[in-house]
Formats: sequence, C-alpha cells, structure tokens
Amino acid sequence: MFLEQINGPDDLKKINIKNLDELAEEIRNALIIKMSSCGGHLSSNLGVVEATIALHYVFNSPKDKFVFDVSHQCYTHKILTGRKEGFICPEKYREFNGYTNPLESEHDLFRVGHTATSISLACGLAKARDLNGGKENVIAFIGDGSLSGGEAFEGLDYAGSDLNSNFIIVFNDNQMSIAEDHGGIYKNLYELRKSHGKSENNLFKAFGYEYVFVENGNDIPQLIEAFKSVKDIDRPVVVHICTTKGKGYKYSEKHKESTHWVRPFEISSGQEKNPFNGERYDRIVRDYLIEKMKRDSKVVTMIAAVPDSLSFSEEYRREAGKQFIDVGICEEHAISMAAGLAKNGCKPVFVTMSTFYQRTYDQISQELCINKSPVTMIVVNASVYATNDVTHIGIFDIPMMSNIPELVYLAPTNKQEYLAMIDWSLNQNLYPVAIRAPRNGVFESEYDVKSKYDDLNKYKVTQEGSDIAVLALGDFYQLGEKLCGEIAEKFNLPTLINPMYITGVDTELLNDLKKNHKLIITLEDGILDGGFGEKIARFYGADDVKVLNYGLKKEFLDRYNVNEVMEKNRLRVDLILEDIERIIKY
Repeated sequence: MFLEQINGPDDLKKINIKNLDELAEEIRNALIIKMSSCGGHLSSNLGVVEATIALHYVFNSPKDKFVFDVSHQCYTHKILTGRKEGFICPEKYREFNGYTNPLESEHDLFRVGHTATSISLACGLAKARDLNGGKENVIAFIGDGSLSGGEAFEGLDYAGSDLNSNFIIVFNDNQMSIAEDHGGIYKNLYELRKSHGKSENNLFKAFGYEYVFVENGNDIPQLIEAFKSVKDIDRPVVVHICTTKGKGYKYSEKHKESTHWVRPFEISSGQEKNPFNGERYDRIVRDYLIEKMKRDSKVVTMIAAVPDSLSFSEEYRREAGKQFIDVGICEEHAISMAAGLAKNGCKPVFVTMSTFYQRTYDQISQELCINKSPVTMIVVNASVYATNDVTHIGIFDIPMMSNIPELVYLAPTNKQEYLAMIDWSLNQNLYPVAIRAPRNGVFESEYDVKSKYDDLNKYKVTQEGSDIAVLALGDFYQLGEKLCGEIAEKFNLPTLINPMYITGVDTELLNDLKKNHKLIITLEDGILDGGFGEKIARFYGADDVKVLNYGLKKEFLDRYNVNEVMEKNRLRVDLILEDIERIIKY
C-alpha cells in the first residue's frame, strides 16, 4: 500500500506519478470506511482526493500556504500531512477533528468552519508575504457553493485588482453547494464548463485574474500539469477544476446532497445505521410550514444553503415551489431580503443555525429592528446539546440577539408552544421575531399554551410555590421541572416559571415574587455573560432576594462531552441543590 509510506508531503513526492491514482483509491477507501463508522463530511471530501494529492505533489506545504474554504474537504490534506492514523486506525478515529486545526499540524493555518472566508484569509497571507519579502505560494481552495458567499466576492474583488503578486485560487467546481447551487454566477460557470474554459464571458477574468481551466479535476496528471503552470506565478490566477462530488462511491455520487455530511452508515447500501425515527422539531416545523404555505401564498420559507437545518430535502423543496427560497451561502442577504419581502406584504420565515446567525447581526439590527420588519427567524442548534465543533457551537445567540431593541426573542419549551409562537409571529406585523428551537427532544405541553404573544414579556407561572422560584428558559424548562421536584422533597414547594420571552423582564411578576421568595434561580441553555439570567439578577440588585444564575461559561467549547460541560457549569440537579443548601437555611 502506498498510503503506508506517507507520513508527510515529502513522502508523497517520492511516489511515481503513475502510482498516484492507486494512492487516491487507498485514501478514498479509508475515508469511506471511517465515515461509515463515525460520520463526517463524505461527498465533499471524496470529490477532492485527487486535487489534494496534486496540490501537495506540486507545492511545498507548509512553506507554501493552503487555505481551505470551510475546510470541510480537508480530510485528504490531513492524511498527507502526518495524520493518516486518524483515518486508518479505528482506535484513533476521534483523534483529529473534521476541520483544519493549527493545534494539530503546522500544515493547517486556520481553524475555520464557516464559508466564503478562504480568499480573504489568503489575501492577508499574501500581503504579509509581500511586505516581509517572502516568496512562498499562497493558495485558496474554494468550492462553487462557497463562491456564492458575499465575503468571497469581496476577496475576489480585492485580490484581482490590488494584489499584483503570487496569489492562486483553486476553484473546485462540482456544480453543488450542500444542495443545488443558487445564483447568477452559476450561469457563467456553466458556460465556462461547456466551452472548456474558452468562453469570452469569464467571471474571473472580469475580476482581473489569469485563468486556467482543468476539465477533469479528478485526473491527477491534468491537475499536476495545471498546478505546475501556476506555481511561483507573480500575479493572481484562478485554476478552475471540474470535479465530481462524492467521486468513487456510487451511493454518494447519486445522493450528493444527503451525503454531504453523514451519520454512520452501511457502505453496501448507503443507509444510516441507527436512524432516529421519533419526532423531531425540524420535521414538525417543516410540515407546519408546508401546510401554511399551501393555505397562504404570502408565507415564504427561506434558507441559506443549509436545507437540512429544517429537513427540507429536494422533494419538500419541490412541494413548496416558489414559496421556498434558497439564497445560497448569504445569510446577510437573506435577512435584508426578508425585510424587503415583509415590507411588500409577504410573511417570510428564515431558518438557519445559531452559529450562522452570528454573521447577520448588523442586518438584524439595521434592516429588521430599526425598521420593525415583521420577519420570523427560527434559530436552530442553539444549544449545548447541538453541534459540538468549536466552529459550529450555537451557545452565543442569547446575548447577541436578545439585546437588540425591538426584537422579540422567544424560547418555547414544548411542541405546542413552538408552533403557537411561529403562528403568532406570522400573523402579527409589529415586530421582528426570533424563535429559539428547542434541542433537548420533543415534549408535549402539560398546560394550555398561549396563542398570542402581543403582551410582551409576560412570563407563565406553571407551578405556584414559595421561598424558591425557578425561571427555566426554553429547553432547560425540563431541567427546571426536575429541579423543582427535588426542591419540593427537600424544602418547600417552589414556584416554577416558563419565561418564554428572552428579550425582556416581567417586572410585575418579579416584583410579586419578592413577597414570599428568598431565592430566584435562572436556567438558560447559553452563555451567562450578557444573557437572560443577568437581566433577572440586575432586576433584584437592590433587593434582599438572592439570585443564582445557571448557564454556560463564556468560552469556546470544542468536541465536548455534554455531561462533562453540564457538570462543570453545575447544571445538574444535585449540584444546584448543594448551592441552595448553602444559601437558604430552613
């Protein structure tokens, strides 16, 4: 096996070029076996095995600098740069994460997981090289889906005109984002592919780049020839390579979208090994929105290249028709477009992950909140229970979004409440509304939920008690229920409150609690600094009532164990009871 011979890029260069195809198959086989066992980005990695081999065969990493956009296609790069054991040894499968990581290797320059950033990062590397008198090659590796992101255009615009030195963009054109591509640039890319790169209408040349076309981006000799032709070039150039997403695994080639990222699967069939067949909020809300769109032509569902955030597979997108909008990887554009839709009488619902809302702060503040645009935003994966890679954690949304004036941010605790909040948001025209999707499992309501939320910041008392009150926000409500059960056994019956509103304080209720409560406990599934609990603590600052805030420490968590994080932050019933005993003496 050739793979056994490789412990770094220098070993790769010793292999005869005629044997590189065999190496590619060994790598591809290793990737399929690993991901069938523990999941990961499958089709995006399978498509660039040959391109990554050719890059390392021609260039000299880490002297020559590679920046992978999103970096969800870096598995072959990791294998070739001393980390192959994490892909061929099952006991070491979890040793390396799924994105580039400078803590793992000098061959990784940045920890990235969001898209459209590679060209800008590479611009900085190239400019610094020029100022420092360096001579190394700087290569940005970006896919066609990522090219739809606004920052990618900003980088293209700058480098094509202002960098008059070595700057290489490898453009991986597989005709897909996660799902199908969206945007006018893809018409030109289609034209370039059909003309074998000879069309006079060339997006990249218009930006000021030289241009090299590689018709078969899964052919190693063609790739090596192209990369050698641009190595040490003294001006910006785009190498346009046409690849097949999911290359070499028939199921993935046929199901490119569903295998972009996978859970453990059976190699023979491509089917997930242990599919979850219970109720899921993404499917519940998807079905609700499908029916809503059928009944009301003004309702529009919007996503930004991540249809899986609401389980909108191709069949459901077809069913929704023109009322489903995928803007590409353009979250900022999505929010501003939603404001325009609302202004002209539509009822837009934008859905994406908490980690991606971080890119939209300015648009939420300016286009939505200053203008009081009645747009509905559903925030998914906003939880310690969600994606745990540091680039995708979703625990920072409460401080970010809840402190923007005019925004109503709601936290449902069960299925009926969640759907009622969406329904209310679609039928009102006074506020921009965000709804934080629960992530701890689907729960049925044990009480009648409100159908209207116009009376802002009015919390719901679900259990009357004394001495201790627990304000359990969103998907920590069930934790609050368990806590109150234990408090009732050890002390007195406590008061349990479902706040529902993240963005405001129920002053009437909080004042009323002063009469017969000594301690207020807040529970929130997010960081404490600037969060919900601090609003409550500030309210009681001049009073004798004590407040204990429970949530997450402000830090970047990475590939963490949920139970360990909960324990570290004392988000466990027994630990909270210990704290109560220290404070309250009966």
